[in-house]
Amino acid sequence: MPEKVLDLFDQMNIQPDQVVFNTLFSACARVANDRAKEIGRKLLHQMPKQFHNDIVLLNSAIDMLMKFGDVENAENFFQTMKKNIITYGAMMKGYVENNMNDKALDLFEQMPLNPNNVIHIIVFNACAQILNGRGEEIGRKLLHQIPKHFHNDNVLLTSAIDMLMKFGDVQSAEKLFRTIKKKML
Repeated sequence: MPEKVLDLFDQMNIQPDQVVFNTLFSACARVANDRAKEIGRKLLHQMPKQFHNDIVLLNSAIDMLMKFGDVENAENFFQTMKKNIITYGAMMKGYVENNMNDKALDLFEQMPLNPNNVIHIIVFNACAQILNGRGEEIGRKLLHQIPKHFHNDNVLLTSAIDMLMKFGDVQSAEKLFRTIKKKML
């Protein structure tokens, strides 16, 4: 009930701590209406300087800004902060949600970290949406590099199947489908 979170925040008369900021950023991102945007941006400006080193909090702020369609400010946060795999995922997912799939792939190619299963899914989705030679090349390359321990991740495999189908590669998609041991209902 993110609206209720915002209602409760309006009644608060104490300075929020990092946990409260994170909760509020998440609520604002989920609501993403004018009120939530106003509260979220106000919170960002009021956030104490010592919180600017909290990577979890900043990842939440990036997610919120991307949900608002405020890509420029999300990019500004991203450029100035220490990054982890979640930071890259938040940016790439935000680019995909804002129909900026090329930027998601650019960031993926620049990422100095090994991709986790979530990054794989985001990149497969970007490749499936972009539907050009670059997207197909990146998607196929990433699919062939999937670590063995990801072969049991049905969400990741389903995302790869979707990507292959959008490429028109039914044969590869069917082959991958057959490798899924436990089909979900």
